[in-house]
Amino acid sequence: MKNHWMQRFAAAVLVFFAALQTLPARAADEPASDPAAKQIQTFYDALLENMKRGKQESLTGRYNKLKPVIEQTFDLPLMTSLAVGPTWASIPAADQQALIAAFGRMTVANYAKNFDTFSGEKFVIDPTVQVHGTDKVVMSKLVTSGQTVPFNYRMRQSSGTWKVIDIYLNGFVSELATRRSDFGSTLSSGGAQALVKKINELADNAMKS
Repeated sequence: MKNHWMQRFAAAVLVFFAALQTLPARAADEPASDPAAKQIQTFYDALLENMKRGKQESLTGRYNKLKPVIEQTFDLPLMTSLAVGPTWASIPAADQQALIAAFGRMTVANYAKNFDTFSGEKFVIDPTVQVHGTDKVVMSKLVTSGQTVPFNYRMRQSSGTWKVIDIYLNGFVSELATRRSDFGSTLSSGGAQALVKKINELADNAMKS
């Protein structure tokens, strides 16, 4: 049943983003005016600044600078619940908070670890934001000397601010669907506390220089 659900989810995502690609896009250098796109631009500005500082700053220093902007841009509590899946509602509140904290640590640590050098890369945001029900999708790409990597962000309003609730790697691969598949076995075998330990270990490993 789980594999069947995942296959249906993946197929729906592929159809959705295939449809987006047929829509007209504005010029890449046109400034974004949509508030959801502006959120991603602010995040990218901070990420690019960290990349330019690179090895001149410690991994901990990069982590500390990225943490507030990621917390402002990403709806980490909702992302955590979506990554855990349907069992989230049955998890005790204290364990939910521990999972959110661990998921946040892991998210910031991965960005601090993986975006640590600069060789002329640039982030390009399509100012034409797509509306999907109550959500918006901001399409962007990382342009390097050798390739272009799409990053699309599904966003939802939280207390009047547009925040990321999922990231589609390479344009269509849902990060949260991938996380849910990975987290599921740990939840089944060890429960929420085992998953907290696993996510914290992932964050700790990312923070190793």
